[in-house]
Amino acid sequence: MNVSDDEILAEAIRLVAEGIPVTFPVNGRSMLPFIVGGRESVVLEKAIAPQVGDIVLAFVEGNRYVIHRILKIDGESVILMGDGNLYGVEHCKVTDIKAQATYAVNSKGKRRSLVSRQSRRRASLWCRLRPARKWLLLCYRILEKVKAL
Repeated sequence: MNVSDDEILAEAIRLVAEGIPVTFPVNGRSMLPFIVGGRESVVLEKAIAPQVGDIVLAFVEGNRYVIHRILKIDGESVILMGDGNLYGVEHCKVTDIKAQATYAVNSKGKRRSLVSRQSRRRASLWCRLRPARKWLLLCYRILEKVKAL
């Protein structure tokens, strides 16, 4: 029996809505340096009261799901952006937020909080460094390649 990614995602969202945390693998580089796609997973929990700075799973324009950080909430409208993205934002409604990512989990099972005070301070600083993000991400990628040697 083959289960599609959409079916797995739908089941994860259903479990989270029932209050059951789900560990979900992530792909891509859009959340670098805070979440490393392909190497880390995130723990998704029910998003009770989404706030600016939260990392959430949301259904965005273009009929797709993303795990990105909330940049702005204006009434029911939400603007999201991946930490590893240089440009572009996604838009959704508060009701389109299906879960909050609370931990990043590495391949050895070690959890790192995405909601601690320290993590939020780092994320806030990272957001203020957006003009330099291109160069910081380049340095990060070079360092990752050197570490892999």
